[in-house]
Amino acid sequence: AFKMAVSSKVTLGLGQRMWNALAAWTIRNSGFQKIGLLREDLYMEEDPVVSEAIRRLPENEKNLRNYRIKRALDLSMKHAELPRDMWTTPEQDVPYLQPYMEQVAKELKEKKSWNRF
Repeated sequence: AFKMAVSSKVTLGLGQRMWNALAAWTIRNSGFQKIGLLREDLYMEEDPVVSEAIRRLPENEKNLRNYRIKRALDLSMKHAELPRDMWTTPEQDVPYLQPYMEQVAKELKEKKSWNRF
């Protein structure tokens, strides 16, 4: 029984490593870093939670987001990429919108629960 438990942990570890490698490969090959975007720049503004979260961003963060998107659209239309030293790195790709989205989703859930009565 002990050997089985150990091998299960190794298998799980290997599976997790494979998943992480696949995730890293997918991100590298998606191309959004090559045009200077952050992952959360790709979220669709038609989603009410995303739209409200963007509205709540500090003005400078909104301006940075808009600049990245406009630059990416321009590059895309030209079928071009940024120079490699300007690509978004994993260290730069930090969640800036997620905290706002979580707050909005929480508020909407609370509002929905109040509307039941």
